[in-house]
Amino acid sequence: MRKQKNKFYFLFSFLVCTAIGAKAQSSDTALVLNQTEFLSIVRQYHPVIRQASIGVEKTKANLLESRGAFDPSISADYSTKTFEGKGYYTYFNPEIVVPTWYGIDFKAGTEKIEGDRVTSEATLGASSYIGAKIGLHQLLFDKRRATVQQAKSMVKLSKAEQELILNDLLFDAIAAYWHWVRSYEVYQIVQDALEVSKERFRFVKIEYQQGSKPAIDTTEALTQLQNFELLEQSTKLDWQNAGLMLSNFLWLPNQKAMDWNEKIVPADNQLNEAYPNVPALNNLLETANENHPKLRSLDFKIDILETERRLKMQSFFPKFSVSGNALNRGFAFANPTDRLLLENNHKLGVDLAVPLFMRQARGAFKQAKLKIEETNLQQDLTALEINNKIKSYYNEVYNLQNQINTFEDAYKNFNRLYQGEVTRFTNGESTLFVMNARQNKVLEVAQKLVELKAKWRKSYAALLWAAAELD
Repeated sequence: MRKQKNKFYFLFSFLVCTAIGAKAQSSDTALVLNQTEFLSIVRQYHPVIRQASIGVEKTKANLLESRGAFDPSISADYSTKTFEGKGYYTYFNPEIVVPTWYGIDFKAGTEKIEGDRVTSEATLGASSYIGAKIGLHQLLFDKRRATVQQAKSMVKLSKAEQELILNDLLFDAIAAYWHWVRSYEVYQIVQDALEVSKERFRFVKIEYQQGSKPAIDTTEALTQLQNFELLEQSTKLDWQNAGLMLSNFLWLPNQKAMDWNEKIVPADNQLNEAYPNVPALNNLLETANENHPKLRSLDFKIDILETERRLKMQSFFPKFSVSGNALNRGFAFANPTDRLLLENNHKLGVDLAVPLFMRQARGAFKQAKLKIEETNLQQDLTALEINNKIKSYYNEVYNLQNQINTFEDAYKNFNRLYQGEVTRFTNGESTLFVMNARQNKVLEVAQKLVELKAKWRKSYAALLWAAAELD
């Protein structure tokens, strides 16, 4: 484990040095990048990961803002008027209001009113009050509570979406990685074939000069060599472009993209490593139906819409609120049980509003119900699509495994035929044309085998991606 950790730091140092144009290695040294190290860099530094985290932080900030509706507030109102030397009034009213979760607002304050021309309902001098306002139609539910509940659901929704973003990013990264590995392995196969073809051309040319081979054999060997040279250029270009695509997922801690370097190569023989165990299909389906972030995000959307529906239901109730204040001369209250205070020193208010046709309430409530129904249908469709996608990739994984087994046997047989033809050619019992045909077939099957193995790795990752199990 310690050795692997040191290797990761070495790799990262190389990437940093490459990005700033320094030489961390000698010109002929390659650095191996395996899948585990690659995905570690993606998880730590890719900007999409940071963007997803910012989305979660934004919803948390929105939740904090919504809770501000229940913050106590202190206010003060001061006004005075003097005209033509006459003091009309001076009014001073500091007040504190404490809202509660159940729609009851408590308040307390003082008033100091002076002047010769004040309104008749004003109380001259200093007075104080304490009281509450109760919206009876808001006791069960109101907009402030709805906003907080929806904000809580939005936090959960953003976390589910963050998991989806990470799952998608890892799948794209893995697909790019195995495409890069496939391109590199094919390039290596073609390079090996090219070296063999060069030696064969040199051998045939010497044999021709010595009179053992006809001139046409040199032409045959040369065309084979030229064909491999063209193929080598094509596969090298494919590998170079695959590396550039892979570099889209390699970022540095300072949020700068890494400049790609061809000295970075995949680990040897990765495609021949033991295949990971494929989870049982029923387990994948069950886990996806219970925990897939896309389905959970729809659950949270339904929670938000259900909160909206409850709020719209309140519109059918008459708006009925009661307010009451206990009053006192000066700034000190008497005993609250004093009959004089309760019977003579108080202020009461009642507000009642009833819409006659309730068309606004009925329309808003129906819209809320339809949104919930629409989201439920979307959730059912999404669950079906996820299940079918899992089954499709599951079938593909096992089908590819069978194809790989068949092509491995085919490769052994074609290679046996080719080696036999080489022996016959060396003994003068075969022609260069037949031997080249055998070699071309071996090369074709070898490339196809590499492609199938890389495709299996990508299909296995796609299976886990479909079940949202990549993280």
